[in-house]
Amino acid sequence: MQYLRRERDQLERLLPGLDDALADVPLAELEQQGGPGIGLFRDHGGAALLVPNEHGGHGADLLTMVRVQRALGARSPSVAVATTMHHFSVASLAETARTSSGMEWLLLSAIAKDNLLLASAFAEGRTGQHILSPSIVARVDGGKVFLNGSKKPCSLARSMNLITASVSLPGPDGTSQLAVALVPADAPGVSVKPFWTSPVLAGAESDEVVLTDVEVPEELVVRTGVTSDGQLDHLQTVGFVWFELLMTASYLGVASALVERVLQVDKVDARLRADVVSALQAAMLAVERVASQEPDHDSLADALAVRYAAQDAIDQVAGRCVEALGGMAFIGSGDVAYLNSACRALAFHPPARARMSGALLDRLRGEPLRIP
Repeated sequence: MQYLRRERDQLERLLPGLDDALADVPLAELEQQGGPGIGLFRDHGGAALLVPNEHGGHGADLLTMVRVQRALGARSPSVAVATTMHHFSVASLAETARTSSGMEWLLLSAIAKDNLLLASAFAEGRTGQHILSPSIVARVDGGKVFLNGSKKPCSLARSMNLITASVSLPGPDGTSQLAVALVPADAPGVSVKPFWTSPVLAGAESDEVVLTDVEVPEELVVRTGVTSDGQLDHLQTVGFVWFELLMTASYLGVASALVERVLQVDKVDARLRADVVSALQAAMLAVERVASQEPDHDSLADALAVRYAAQDAIDQVAGRCVEALGGMAFIGSGDVAYLNSACRALAFHPPARARMSGALLDRLRGEPLRIP
């Protein structure tokens, strides 16, 4: 079947054998806690996808990566969601290395050489809290920085080698400043606690990561230029663009797995099969269009618009696919019910549509894009 052929060919070119390896494992096994999906991703060299060529990686760009994530999402939603967080962290690290004379290039080389996985402990919105308000705070004592707090949920919590964390750091004028810290997962004071109780996306290892007086060298703490009203600096903007597009492509892949099952049933009306294929393909083409642009405030606004439109397309397509497959398919296997639930979780990732509506309208009036 030609459906998803372009995406799977891209995945095969970069990580030979991974698609077949994932396809050989039942979906329920891939998606359970402790499932083999993340290990397969690591074993096939997936950690190095975004590491630049000069540092031993594949040097994949954003357009390539949205196709890879759609292919992964169609095989294992948990693997796609978890690895998006790794890619988001590596993309931010690579962007920092472009303009820094620090040790970022050494870390990138280590990620490629040793297949290191990065968990992302960046702030995520909670009810009543600003999305960029970190749950991890930094204490500066002389030339040392100590971190305290926790991130929950934190994907890759059980498989991570490094943690990238947004932290609240005391600024030179006494005010708090947003910074990014890089923490070894085996550093003294780092622990993992159970958190994720839902069976949906359980394979993403989204548990709680706790930091208790974790010492971090100052050279591994990068101050950002995020303002108090949510305006983003360049690094944050690049990170958000990558996050939104990779996550959207991942969930389009999950919904594509439902479409793939519908396409295999000849008795389903041809008009319906063509409609669900077209709806997801249109959403994916929009993702690819933004992925081909240089990340900036304009492309971030576009990425958010594409992401929210994709949520609507996924909801509509998933409902039609489940109805078309019928009760026997729903009863006979847990896969249909699982994919139907998993593909809708895109709505839970930050920033929520309701919170961004006013900011996106302000952007249309010519104001800077803010993350409220």
